[in-house]
Amino acid sequence: MSQIEKLSLDVPSIPAATAGTVRQAPARRWYILVFLAPALLVYSALMVIPLADTLRLSLYRKVDQTSVFVGFANFGRLFGDPNWSVHFWQALVNNIYFFIFHLLLQNPIGIALAALLSLPKLRGRSFYRTAFFLPTMLSFVIVGFTWKLILSPIWGVAPTLLGFVGLKSLFHPWLGLESSALTTLALISVWQFVGIPMMLIYAAMLSIPEEVIEAAELDNVTGFAQFWKIKLPLILPTIGMCSILTFVGNFNAFDLIYTAQGALAGPNYSTDILGTFLFRTFFGNQLQLGDPNMGATIATMMFLIILIGVSIYLFGVQQRMRRYQL
Repeated sequence: MSQIEKLSLDVPSIPAATAGTVRQAPARRWYILVFLAPALLVYSALMVIPLADTLRLSLYRKVDQTSVFVGFANFGRLFGDPNWSVHFWQALVNNIYFFIFHLLLQNPIGIALAALLSLPKLRGRSFYRTAFFLPTMLSFVIVGFTWKLILSPIWGVAPTLLGFVGLKSLFHPWLGLESSALTTLALISVWQFVGIPMMLIYAAMLSIPEEVIEAAELDNVTGFAQFWKIKLPLILPTIGMCSILTFVGNFNAFDLIYTAQGALAGPNYSTDILGTFLFRTFFGNQLQLGDPNMGATIATMMFLIILIGVSIYLFGVQQRMRRYQL
């Protein structure tokens, strides 16, 4: 008998029952559902169910106090009926202008402030960071009424402050003119929310590895050239996220314009956006009766616009950014 055969005889055999227990089936992680259930219930109750009901309402119309299914007829009225289409297209154009203004002003200012805060020799960094971010935490009501008082031509402080520097002739009732009311509100909104992209981009800059910065400095790449060639490409994903957050926030905007200009979004609907148009339609205002079905139609259009914009970003821009990083 060979040595190998002797060793094989000395090894005890494993019983069949014992061998079957060596590989156990993976345990079912049922506790994950337990932890997710509260969040799913709250999200469904506050988001999914109201959204589904809004979509349902947009397909009905009240006829003799009875809800009648009309399909997409409400959307036809919204786009084709002059009583609805004029206000809808004006609100949509104003909303697009509101968004582009934020995109071209708020985010670049946020990038510049984040770059300044990331300077290693800057003193009082914590104070500046807090001062720039503080307006973000203020209520829309406070911001709207405060700026309305500041810019008032009767009791506002803006004419007085401009008079101190000899520029009182430049003052105009900016919130009362159709040509400047929406731009003024956009500037107020930028002042309030510029702290959000600033903090996000500042955090992204802090996450850049020190080895990358040191390698750039060894190649004499410093100052603005270092920011443009090294830091900016690395924070592009964060800038893209700030842009899509700005898009969603602006097409959901309502509070500031309602607080400063009221539900009619004056003067002469020049500051009317989809949010205020939805509010007047759904709940009614002054001589206008509320129409929940047409209000739900406008809300559905807002949802579709936001969904299309977010989808373009997720499946278009973000995919290209991932390829760029790889």
